[in-house]
Amino acid sequence: MRDIVVGVSGASGMPLAACLLRLLASMPDVTTHCIVSSGAAAVLRAECNAGPESLTALADTTYAPDDLAAGPASGSWWRRGREPAAMLLVPCSMGTLGALAAGVTRNLVHRAADVALKERLPLILVTRESPLSAVHLRNMLTLHEAGAVIMPFSPGFYLRPRSLDDLLEQTCGRILDQVGLPHALGRWS
Repeated sequence: MRDIVVGVSGASGMPLAACLLRLLASMPDVTTHCIVSSGAAAVLRAECNAGPESLTALADTTYAPDDLAAGPASGSWWRRGREPAAMLLVPCSMGTLGALAAGVTRNLVHRAADVALKERLPLILVTRESPLSAVHLRNMLTLHEAGAVIMPFSPGFYLRPRSLDDLLEQTCGRILDQVGLPHALGRWS
């Protein structure tokens, strides 16, 4: 079994988080852990007219965003499985990106990502912002140099998507590629 922590911060892109969690739930060798920040809960209401349970219901285990005593807040928790755990922060707000770049952990999403970095485990940050300021770019570079993968939500059109779901699945496939999880989603041929 492989533990995948999905952190959801308060950036636009909740349909992408839901698509990713649905795909992970269908993988028999993956245990999904979900943390939805309070900012994400507000964006979920605005974008999907739904609450955090619309995402947490798709995970095997969920954690309260303010529970800094939860498993993902500890480095030893991340090392208990046979395969290395990974964290996917989808979407990653610029506020969360800045907190991580500065080493500030105000909630469990921040702390879990910070622990993934210090333990040198895969941390994928799917950022959502445009245009980017010099501060955003510096924070991205800081985190890239610390070992995170910065992956802006940047859908491709080479697969000729016919729907929003096609674009979301293509991006999710690229996210899964970053942590070595097999899938049958579209690829460039």
